[in-house]
Amino acid sequence: MSLFNRQRREVPGLNTASLPDLIFTVLFFFMIVTHMKSNNVKVRYRVPEGTQLTKSSHKASIVNLYIGLPLKPNGIDTGKGFRIQINNRIVGLAEVADCIRAERNKMQPEDADRMTVAIQADRHTPMSIINAVKLELRKANALRVSYTATQSKK
Repeated sequence: MSLFNRQRREVPGLNTASLPDLIFTVLFFFMIVTHMKSNNVKVRYRVPEGTQLTKSSHKASIVNLYIGLPLKPNGIDTGKGFRIQINNRIVGLAEVADCIRAERNKMQPEDADRMTVAIQADRHTPMSIINAVKLELRKANALRVSYTATQSKK
């Protein structure tokens, strides 16, 4: 007879009843926090490189203005002069001020006060086009302008 009785202890099973609730909670969290891309770029642009870059804050107050060569719907470059795109619309140079005013009117008042126009121009865009766009932005009283670039590798 042994002095110690060995008892077989089994590990209790893992209760997975609350696992679907946890998964749906995490899914719901990511759906709320994630921002979907809202602009479809209709112009081809290769971003220039820079050395002293900073990240912009207040993404809700940024209006994207693209300058580049037009693309066909299938993504092929047509090469017929530079075009200006504000958010999802291709506009002419004379329409830039009106479109910026319309974008400002769509924003919340606190975002409209700190509205920034982010110019994302192709690296081969002539400065005359960029200067003309900046003059139109002044007419719309959009005085905060930033330029998009990538960090240079030098």
